[in-house]
Amino acid sequence: MAVMQSRNNRSYNAGGDLSAAQFKFVKVSGANVVVAATLGEVCLGVLLNNPAQNQEATVCIDGKVMVKVGAVAIAAGAVVGTDANALAITAAAGKTIMGYATEAGAAGQVIAIEMIQGGNTV
Repeated sequence: MAVMQSRNNRSYNAGGDLSAAQFKFVKVSGANVVVAATLGEVCLGVLLNNPAQNQEATVCIDGKVMVKVGAVAIAAGAVVGTDANALAITAAAGKTIMGYATEAGAAGQVIAIEMIQGGNTV
């Protein structure tokens, strides 16, 4: 069961319509946050709400947080990164690790990960 706990959250301005991006990875773009758009890129964190453009975006930057799984299932304990749609995937070799799956999840499911920062790579 996906749960969140001991999170470190921050507020940012939504740089676009993020109303369909809850539990996806986001990155910094100027003074705003936008959804991640490149496989394995460095992200700021996970979007916790669903703001419209120029509204407050609440972003978890570390701690146990829920994320939406991409097209392929993730195993419990796997290193997690982002796909080109800001969804969680098993991190590919040479790509950035955004956390570790604390439970398994199928494509499209919301699971819990232990989010980390620091630009670690697989």
